[in-house]
Amino acid sequence: MALDLFAGVRVVDYEAARPWYEGLLGGEPSFLAHATEAVWELAEHRFLFIEEDAEGAGRAIHTIFVDDLDALVAEIASRGIEPDERVTYPGKARKAIYRDADGNEISFGGAVEGTES
Repeated sequence: MALDLFAGVRVVDYEAARPWYEGLLGGEPSFLAHATEAVWELAEHRFLFIEEDAEGAGRAIHTIFVDDLDALVAEIASRGIEPDERVTYPGKARKAIYRDADGNEISFGGAVEGTES
């Protein structure tokens, strides 16, 4: 079965949120669905989008697993965004948590050294 994933994040102010997401995700959106929705393709058939919706903003929690968490965190830091929090689940995984201005949580996770994700 073919599968595409679109993970959505509601934001209060699209124009204010978009530059932060561009910094977090490393560039401009892959496409604009409409005037207040931007979509980034993170990997083939895997998308993250932001959409202006003030009433629903601030409740997203997404974790994206990557092969090299340290390299990605360093890359994001080079664009001026630091994790709000770092968590390690001993023997399982670790993650860097980022929160946008609305409180939405976008985390990047990876394997704990010596384990596979």
